[in-house]
Amino acid sequence: MVKLRSDAADRLFQTILNLQTIDECYDFFEDLCTVKEIQDMSQRLETAALLLKGLSYQKISEQVNISSATIGRVNKCINYGSGGYKLAIERLEKGSKEDDDQ
Repeated sequence: MVKLRSDAADRLFQTILNLQTIDECYDFFEDLCTVKEIQDMSQRLETAALLLKGLSYQKISEQVNISSATIGRVNKCINYGSGGYKLAIERLEKGSKEDDDQ
């Protein structure tokens, strides 16, 4: 098994946590990742959100333009992973609702 936790990974995640605006995130991720990598991560996050809402693989595939194999991998992470998708999506939705209330 590949060891994810390291000083370098800690620096990466702390750097991401220190970004303050969407524009800063775009600038950083455009330097760090390829366009395809950003698109793939965005699709996976969108897929996770739709899975958590109970949408079918077919609906998600049509809506997100993603393969059923990738949907299956995301679903496996939701069901057997560390809970990162669920936590991130809950916080994103909570933040969106708070923004709407203001």
